[in-house]
Amino acid sequence: MKTALIGLIVATLATPVLAAGEHAGGHGEMAVGEPGDKAKATQTIRVTMTETDDGKMLFTPSNFKVRKGQTVVFAVKNAGEIDHEFVLDQEDKVMEHKAVMEKFPEMEHDDPNAIRLAPGKTGEIVWRFTNDGVFKIACLVPGHYDAGMHGDVTVAQK
Repeated sequence: MKTALIGLIVATLATPVLAAGEHAGGHGEMAVGEPGDKAKATQTIRVTMTETDDGKMLFTPSNFKVRKGQTVVFAVKNAGEIDHEFVLDQEDKVMEHKAVMEKFPEMEHDDPNAIRLAPGKTGEIVWRFTNDGVFKIACLVPGHYDAGMHGDVTVAQK
């Protein structure tokens, strides 16, 4: 019984890893693209993460338009008073990850398409968008997505 429970926990924790790509030697390409080379970035998008007095949690800005093939630096700052995440992925993968985070809120992960920042901290994600479509940004700390902390990245040919 104990072995089965441990197996279930390990399988549940592994779900986002398997869904996001391979970890050995890097993620490789995901539907949303792949880690980019900062030297090849053509745009820096500054994103602030914060919460409001009325309980909303926000990315500012929350919607972006980029070109297919473009490498972007997301310069992310947590201007709030609690930890926040910036996760970039396809919507179904974001929702899978959200469900796992709700079960295991202290889960830590090191993915090139995500960053978790303490209050007052800054960080960046360098990303090359290899496919067109609409993708999501989200904070997957439990409750934050539902409080409004999500948005869209639209990737188009031109």
